[in-house]
Amino acid sequence: MPHRRTTLITVDEEPITIKLSHDQAFVLSDWLHKVMFDSDDLSGIVKDRAVWSPIYAISGTLDKSLVEIFMPDYETRLSAARRRLLDAMGNEDDEHGEAPPGQQ
Repeated sequence: MPHRRTTLITVDEEPITIKLSHDQAFVLSDWLHKVMFDSDDLSGIVKDRAVWSPIYAISGTLDKSLVEIFMPDYETRLSAARRRLLDAMGNEDDEHGEAPPGQQ
């Protein structure tokens, strides 16, 4: 029987760091929770199940990092974070229609 050569492709497991502001992390965490658990529509939004792995990793990291998700005034804090992010992004009808710095 001829000898088969098997080539293994290894994946670099060095973690990637993504930096978000606290407000960005808080708003993203809320959205991810709604998509993943409240609406149970992750499969409708993200067809490729391989993408679910990083989504769950990001969601879990955010949940461990944000104390606000356990606070009684969660909705008030979330609304304030959304307002600050929207204010920082500027008016959607900007005369040039350009994305804010870092969002391109």
